[in-house]
Amino acid sequence: MIGKSIGVSLISFIVIKLKLAELPKGVKAIQVVGIAFLAGIGFAMAIFITNLAFVINREFIDFTKIGILIGSFISGIIGYLILRIESR
Repeated sequence: MIGKSIGVSLISFIVIKLKLAELPKGVKAIQVVGIAFLAGIGFAMAIFITNLAFVINREFIDFTKIGILIGSFISGIIGYLILRIESR
């Protein structure tokens, strides 16, 4: 959740500072951060890696799936709130 939001935001701002891209008119930097949090919703790859990582110890799979789903939910809520507040 935190890693993806920081990564997407940081790369976006670096590309903007290097003049390789620019923010569309009317888009604020905080909105880019909100979209970056929405990128944290994706959990299919995390569940796939979990299934590969815990082949021997299957009891951890349920715990990690719950953590992945909670993290995705929190990331979605944070992204939604940022965009909702900034769109006013």
